[in-house]
Amino acid sequence: MTEQTPPTEETTWQAPEPPPSGLATGFIMFAGVMMIIAGSFQAFAGLVALFENEFYVKTPNYLLELDATSWGWIHLLLGLLVLIAGFAVLNGMVWGRTIGVVLAVLSAFANFAFIPYSPFWSMLIIAVDVFVIWALTVHGRDITR
Repeated sequence: MTEQTPPTEETTWQAPEPPPSGLATGFIMFAGVMMIIAGSFQAFAGLVALFENEFYVKTPNYLLELDATSWGWIHLLLGLLVLIAGFAVLNGMVWGRTIGVVLAVLSAFANFAFIPYSPFWSMLIIAVDVFVIWALTVHGRDITR
Protein backbone atom coordinates (compact mmCIF):
# COMPACT_ATOMS: atom_id res chain seq x y z
CA MET A 1 0.00 0.00 0.00
CA THR A 2 1.13 3.45 -0.74
CA GLU A 3 0.73 6.26 1.70
CA GLN A 4 -1.02 9.38 0.56
CA THR A 5 0.28 12.67 1.77
CA PRO A 6 -2.29 15.17 2.94
CA PRO A 7 -2.59 18.36 0.90
CA THR A 8 -0.48 21.21 2.17
CA GLU A 9 -3.13 23.84 1.62
CA GLU A 10 -6.58 23.55 2.99
CA THR A 11 -9.15 24.04 0.35
CA THR A 12 -12.52 25.31 1.32
CA TRP A 13 -15.44 25.43 -0.98
CA GLN A 14 -17.90 28.27 -0.81
CA ALA A 15 -21.18 28.41 -2.57
CA PRO A 16 -21.32 31.22 -5.08
CA GLU A 17 -23.29 34.25 -3.98
CA PRO A 18 -26.58 34.59 -5.73
CA PRO A 19 -26.81 37.65 -7.93
CA PRO A 20 -28.54 40.62 -6.35
CA SER A 21 -32.20 40.97 -6.98
CA GLY A 22 -33.13 43.70 -9.42
CA LEU A 23 -35.97 44.65 -7.12
CA ALA A 24 -33.63 44.99 -4.13
CA THR A 25 -31.19 47.11 -6.10
CA GLY A 26 -34.09 49.23 -7.29
CA PHE A 27 -35.22 49.78 -3.70
CA ILE A 28 -31.75 50.97 -2.71
CA MET A 29 -31.50 53.26 -5.72
CA PHE A 30 -34.94 54.65 -4.91
CA ALA A 31 -33.95 55.13 -1.26
CA GLY A 32 -30.79 57.00 -2.28
CA VAL A 33 -32.71 59.25 -4.65
CA MET A 34 -35.40 59.86 -2.01
CA MET A 35 -32.68 60.78 0.48
CA ILE A 36 -31.31 63.33 -1.98
CA ILE A 37 -34.74 64.77 -2.71
CA ALA A 38 -35.92 64.78 0.93
CA GLY A 39 -32.61 66.25 2.10
CA SER A 40 -32.87 69.02 -0.48
CA PHE A 41 -36.45 69.82 0.44
CA GLN A 42 -35.70 69.70 4.14
CA ALA A 43 -32.76 72.07 3.69
CA PHE A 44 -35.04 74.35 1.66
CA ALA A 45 -37.64 74.29 4.45
CA GLY A 46 -34.85 75.24 6.85
CA LEU A 47 -33.85 78.17 4.66
CA VAL A 48 -37.48 79.33 4.55
CA ALA A 49 -37.63 79.23 8.34
CA LEU A 50 -34.38 81.19 8.58
CA PHE A 51 -35.21 83.93 6.10
CA GLU A 52 -38.96 84.24 6.64
CA ASN A 53 -39.60 83.88 10.39
CA GLU A 54 -43.34 84.46 10.12
CA PHE A 55 -43.93 81.79 7.44
CA TYR A 56 -44.50 78.99 9.95
CA VAL A 57 -47.31 79.51 12.43
CA LYS A 58 -46.59 78.12 15.88
CA THR A 59 -49.14 75.93 17.68
CA PRO A 60 -49.29 76.62 21.43
CA ASN A 61 -48.77 73.94 24.08
CA TYR A 62 -46.78 71.46 22.04
CA LEU A 63 -44.01 69.21 23.27
CA LEU A 64 -41.11 71.27 21.87
CA GLU A 65 -41.54 75.00 21.70
CA LEU A 66 -38.70 76.27 19.53
CA ASP A 67 -38.81 79.37 17.43
CA ALA A 68 -38.71 79.22 13.64
CA THR A 69 -35.03 80.20 13.50
CA SER A 70 -34.01 77.21 15.64
CA TRP A 71 -36.09 74.89 13.48
CA GLY A 72 -34.55 76.48 10.42
CA TRP A 73 -31.02 75.60 11.51
CA ILE A 74 -32.05 72.07 12.54
CA HIS A 75 -33.72 71.38 9.19
CA LEU A 76 -30.97 73.01 7.15
CA LEU A 77 -28.14 71.02 8.74
CA LEU A 78 -30.07 67.75 8.87
CA GLY A 79 -31.20 68.18 5.26
CA LEU A 80 -27.67 68.77 4.00
CA LEU A 81 -26.39 65.71 5.87
CA VAL A 82 -29.18 63.53 4.44
CA LEU A 83 -28.39 64.88 0.96
CA ILE A 84 -24.71 63.92 1.28
CA ALA A 85 -25.57 60.49 2.68
CA GLY A 86 -27.95 59.95 -0.24
CA PHE A 87 -25.11 60.45 -2.72
CA ALA A 88 -22.96 58.04 -0.68
CA VAL A 89 -25.73 55.42 -0.79
CA LEU A 90 -25.95 55.74 -4.57
CA ASN A 91 -22.18 55.20 -4.75
CA GLY A 92 -22.52 51.97 -2.71
CA MET A 93 -20.55 53.14 0.31
CA VAL A 94 -21.13 51.30 3.58
CA TRP A 95 -20.71 54.46 5.66
CA GLY A 96 -23.40 56.09 3.54
CA ARG A 97 -25.89 53.35 4.42
CA THR A 98 -25.02 53.51 8.10
CA ILE A 99 -25.19 57.28 8.29
CA GLY A 100 -28.32 57.18 6.14
CA VAL A 101 -30.18 55.03 8.66
CA VAL A 102 -29.07 57.18 11.60
CA LEU A 103 -30.00 60.40 9.79
CA ALA A 104 -33.35 59.02 8.66
CA VAL A 105 -34.19 58.22 12.29
CA LEU A 106 -33.11 61.72 13.38
CA SER A 107 -35.06 63.25 10.51
CA ALA A 108 -38.20 61.33 11.49
CA PHE A 109 -37.92 62.55 15.09
CA ALA A 110 -37.24 66.14 14.02
CA ASN A 111 -40.23 66.10 11.69
CA PHE A 112 -42.42 64.59 14.38
CA ALA A 113 -41.58 67.56 16.57
CA PHE A 114 -42.18 69.88 13.59
CA ILE A 115 -45.78 68.63 13.05
CA PRO A 116 -47.45 71.73 14.60
CA TYR A 117 -45.64 74.00 12.15
CA SER A 118 -46.23 72.01 8.96
CA PRO A 119 -48.34 68.86 9.49
CA PHE A 120 -48.68 67.52 5.94
CA TRP A 121 -45.02 68.07 5.08
CA SER A 122 -43.81 66.50 8.33
CA MET A 123 -45.96 63.39 7.86
CA LEU A 124 -44.74 63.00 4.28
CA ILE A 125 -41.08 63.20 5.31
CA ILE A 126 -41.67 60.73 8.16
CA ALA A 127 -43.15 58.25 5.65
CA VAL A 128 -40.14 58.71 3.34
CA ASP A 129 -37.77 58.23 6.30
CA VAL A 130 -39.48 54.96 7.27
CA PHE A 131 -39.13 53.66 3.70
CA VAL A 132 -35.47 54.71 3.55
CA ILE A 133 -34.72 52.95 6.86
CA TRP A 134 -36.41 49.79 5.61
CA ALA A 135 -34.66 49.80 2.23
CA LEU A 136 -31.21 50.49 3.69
CA THR A 137 -31.44 47.86 6.41
CA VAL A 138 -33.07 45.07 4.41
CA HIS A 139 -31.50 45.50 0.97
CA GLY A 140 -28.51 47.75 1.66
CA ARG A 141 -25.82 45.22 0.84
CA ASP A 142 -27.30 44.37 -2.57
CA ILE A 143 -26.15 47.58 -4.25
CA THR A 144 -22.46 46.81 -3.62
CA ARG A 145 -22.56 43.45 -5.44
